[in-house]
Amino acid sequence: MHPALARLWLDAERLCFSVPSTADLFNPYRDAEPDLDVEGAAEIRKQNLAAYFAAFEHPPRLLLLAEAPGPWGCRFSGVPITSEAQLIDPSFPVGGRQSSRRNEPYSEYSAGIFWRLLQPAFPHFFVWNTVPLHPHRRDEPLTIRTPRTDEVIRFEPLTALVIEALAPSEILAVGRKAESTLTRIGAPHTYVRHPSQGGAVAFAEGVTAALARFDQPG
Repeated sequence: MHPALARLWLDAERLCFSVPSTADLFNPYRDAEPDLDVEGAAEIRKQNLAAYFAAFEHPPRLLLLAEAPGPWGCRFSGVPITSEAQLIDPSFPVGGRQSSRRNEPYSEYSAGIFWRLLQPAFPHFFVWNTVPLHPHRRDEPLTIRTPRTDEVIRFEPLTALVIEALAPSEILAVGRKAESTLTRIGAPHTYVRHPSQGGAVAFAEGVTAALARFDQPG
């Protein structure tokens, strides 16, 4: 693991991995639901995220800041905008294990769109969530809700440390929650639409434009 990512891992240990779950905010790196998760699921998800961190020989130039884990993606994979089905696919650039009890691993629509577009550019980008825990409706673990402002603000110190560790050339705010976070912490960024709920085309346009800027001379 690159030293910058290793330092960031320690920051995540301190500010994210140890945070207890609540009735409507689940920490996939600390806790497990016996009906949904295999034994040792939280550790599996941490190991998956560690494999993602270790995939970078150098800090990437592009940071994409998304919103929060969804119930079929990062909630079970541990890797932002990534499903456990992708992690066990030999053609995927990051390997990992399934943490869910399902016969078939979970896959996620947004993760499919995201990686089809961005995989050719890996590992020159890094994706992180504004709120790294899974927000869901109270006592309904396989739902998704918009993170509350206090939840977003709680994790802004970790977002700032992500930016400090990577020192990216460009930051894309994937969705309005990410945009508001980056504005509050004073990080220059470009807004792009989140790929879910009809935003796939606009997301692709914004990301393609960002990647093209890296290909331009100077």
